[in-house]
Amino acid sequence: MKNIRQEKLLQIISEEAIETQEQLLQRLNELGIRSTQATISRDIKQLHLVKEPTGQGRYRYAVSVQKTKLNFADKLRTIFRESVIHVEAAQNIVVLKTIEGMAQGAAFALDNMEDTDIVGTLAGDDTIFMVFHDNIHALDFCEQVKQMLR
Repeated sequence: MKNIRQEKLLQIISEEAIETQEQLLQRLNELGIRSTQATISRDIKQLHLVKEPTGQGRYRYAVSVQKTKLNFADKLRTIFRESVIHVEAAQNIVVLKTIEGMAQGAAFALDNMEDTDIVGTLAGDDTIFMVFHDNIHALDFCEQVKQMLR
């Protein structure tokens, strides 16, 4: 139910200039989705919605793309700082060694990054194999990880 409600909420704000939580709640109710103001408030936080100006002192809810990217980037840096032990490239393949049990979480974060040259990842318990498009991108990634670990 939560996923359906949040999908509808995103659809509503993309189609209409919604200014208040009350308006969101009303529109959801009109669509047959019963909710509370507290639930809508949580949804707004989880979906990273912000109020952006529409002119003449009015605002509307919108998705904060920048906030989502920043949160994800922060989480990725935290995962790396806390779990990666060693990184090494061999041609276009990179091997990341992590603390035991952390490889899958780190690989998931890597798989969901935008604008990377990672072709794919394979994670075990404490090792991630990563395939890059070419050697240059693999070496560049290793250098970036080493910088993060300092």
